[in-house]
Amino acid sequence: MVYIAHKNHTLEQHLMGVADKARGFAAKISLDEQGELIGLLHDLGKYSAEFQAYIQSAIGLINEDEDDYVDAHGLKGKIDHSSAGAQLIWEELSKQGDLGKIVGQILALCIASHHSGLIDCLSGGINAPVGNGFSKRMLKSDAKTHLREVKEKIDDAIKVRLQVLLAAPELLSGIKEIMRQVMQADLTKGLDPRQNILTQFKIGLLVRFLFSCLIDADRIDTADAEKPQAAKKRQHGDYIEWAILIERLEKRLTEFGDAEPIDKIRRNIADHCRDAAQRDKGIFTLSVPTGGGKTLASLRFALHHTCQHKMERIIYIIPYTSIIDQNADVVRKVLEPEDELRGSIVLEHHSNLTPEQQGSREKILAENWDAPVIYTTMVQLLETLFGGGTRGARRMHQLANSVLVFDEIQTLPVNTVHMFCNAINFLVEHCGSTVVLCTATQPLLNGVDPSKGVLKFSRSNEIMPDVKKLFDDLERVKVLNQRKPGGWKNEEVAELALREVSESGSCLAIVNTKKSAQALFSLLRQTQGMRVFHLSTNMCPAHRKKILAEIRRLLEDGFPVLCVSTQLIEAGVDVDFGAVIRYTAGLDSIAQAAGRCNRNKRREVGRVHVVNPADENLDMLMDIRIGKEVTERLLDDLKSGAENFDGGMIAPQAMKRYFEYYFFARKDEMGYPVSREVAGRDDSLLNMLSINQQAVVDYGREHGSAPNIYLRQSFMTAAKAFKVIDAPTRGIIVPYGSEGRKLIGELCGAFEVEKQFRLLRRAQQFTVNVFPHQLEKLQKENILHEIQKGVDILYLADARYYNEDFGLSLMPEGKMEVHCV
Repeated sequence: MVYIAHKNHTLEQHLMGVADKARGFAAKISLDEQGELIGLLHDLGKYSAEFQAYIQSAIGLINEDEDDYVDAHGLKGKIDHSSAGAQLIWEELSKQGDLGKIVGQILALCIASHHSGLIDCLSGGINAPVGNGFSKRMLKSDAKTHLREVKEKIDDAIKVRLQVLLAAPELLSGIKEIMRQVMQADLTKGLDPRQNILTQFKIGLLVRFLFSCLIDADRIDTADAEKPQAAKKRQHGDYIEWAILIERLEKRLTEFGDAEPIDKIRRNIADHCRDAAQRDKGIFTLSVPTGGGKTLASLRFALHHTCQHKMERIIYIIPYTSIIDQNADVVRKVLEPEDELRGSIVLEHHSNLTPEQQGSREKILAENWDAPVIYTTMVQLLETLFGGGTRGARRMHQLANSVLVFDEIQTLPVNTVHMFCNAINFLVEHCGSTVVLCTATQPLLNGVDPSKGVLKFSRSNEIMPDVKKLFDDLERVKVLNQRKPGGWKNEEVAELALREVSESGSCLAIVNTKKSAQALFSLLRQTQGMRVFHLSTNMCPAHRKKILAEIRRLLEDGFPVLCVSTQLIEAGVDVDFGAVIRYTAGLDSIAQAAGRCNRNKRREVGRVHVVNPADENLDMLMDIRIGKEVTERLLDDLKSGAENFDGGMIAPQAMKRYFEYYFFARKDEMGYPVSREVAGRDDSLLNMLSINQQAVVDYGREHGSAPNIYLRQSFMTAAKAFKVIDAPTRGIIVPYGSEGRKLIGELCGAFEVEKQFRLLRRAQQFTVNVFPHQLEKLQKENILHEIQKGVDILYLADARYYNEDFGLSLMPEGKMEVHCV
């Protein structure tokens, strides 16, 4: 009998294909056999008569009038075909002593979880006792898993390969060696490795890595069988040679002039990056003031380093989607000079248009970072490491043997600090990766609590040989503490802004809230004789790009310009204003704001005014509020003479003190605390993904003994609790301009998946992310619609709710114009 996995795909073909791909992915960390084995066994349950009746009925191989026919629609997702392979591997390996049980649990977890996301080893919930979820799955009845039946039906080629793999000594020794390295790296005298948070967290990441190899292999093999034409477009890691990309970059760098002093400084920074690329792999910092040319300098390091060490890809992790386009476009112009190369070298992946829960029809839209240079967001990176489901986890193996460049690393969410540090150490120590932390304001991730996770810098981690001198050489502004009792009224800030335009030629006012930005802009918009602009994340990227292009043109031509913006303009946006007004915030934000002032040193000195607004509510913006409080403490110390930072208020010494205070104030948040309402108990994700101590204690109280499994993490519960930001946003496509309106029309009529994919890539430029309460209000107005029935991607159907000045509005403000209802 020929057993079917999917339409036009036999089960033998699928298992062998997934095994081959998973073996290749897992080979990155020398776990070839383990990857192949979980690939061979992941769909073992599909040999059962129950599944074969379902799949053959679904694809028309069994007619409705035949006795074997079943209602496939009603059975979809209800037939367990993942437990059999997990049970088989656990059954075979748990006989081989303690090490066999550990390896068996790791591999069985991957197989049992390949449709749901990693399952809990210790399970529980709100008002539910803690149970041994892993053992319960391994003891699931044969009537439901069909293990005995499928053992008899396995194709001969699969059976032979299974016997070879199960007998291979590397199956246990490979995992044993990585665990030895993990324990050695985090050795704590007198502490049982099972009680070591760092060790158990990294072993959990090892599980997720192998899980990633299986998921990506499974999804690729399935998609390629269903869409052979789409399969031809995959690169499978076969990229253009690094030497060619290096040649293109070096050629571009020679075209830059060095007539101005700042040009020579930027060239010097880029030269140090090239030289540092010859160092061994590890964690590096690139501490360069804003305007120092980090984009191409860090690319120079990354390209030379990947070439030197034969690495697989470069991944840029950017904090905000608002600056990915700008940086990626700069790099694309260098590395993709010909139209036919467009998209094959530089890949942007930052859309949140597609929801996490995908149907089979949309799975091909998911990307697995198969390109030499990736631009993505911190949100996507953290979802890849810690998020739920399978879509994000699928990409984790692509982080191995790669250079990860974190731009503006100080924006890392504070509640993820320890988990992030442990994950980066795992990637560097055990996956052959190199990490570069780029910023003018290094956040001291090597100075947090080492017992919970701290970045392990080497002594030569800083790429720049003399950071203090570099900051002195690039000093372009004077930061003025203009705070006053009672704070500044909007009218006073407007008056200061107009005075600075008159004296400095242009002024940028950066505020902390969208409400403040709209209020100040409304005061200034009627000013005669100058252009006044507004920027916020209520505007889609295409809208913001148009405004920024106009601002740059006017600034370059010397026209008076005034811009009011939220903090989106601070991180990496290349603009050069004569003066800046910054509402009080974290010192790192003030330093980033200063980077938009006198950026190209066209003036002797630029002025940055730090003012305290009289009316600005930060109750819902805890990061900004705490940063502001710490900054005010430093400013008070400076004013009283208690501190005298050598180099000024935003120099490295002041920034170091700021982060010491800031991290101390928030040390209890860094393990990602979660409440009883979320996790069933007051706990932290750091604990739940490592030793899971509270769950172990609760289990012992309930059952009278500790759980008899090595890995005790509550993977799925933690993943469900994990959110990169407190209120996750949802992307809405907006009808901005004629192109936005046309794009919505095309999406509404695009039923071919590949065309949808291309259009959704474009739609990223016409997307505004909204918080849940905003989404609810817009839905009540009945102005949000799916692009197609059953495709959970929303667009704004009423153009009155998109304002030319402020972007997306919760109230109708323009002319009625309805799209694709």
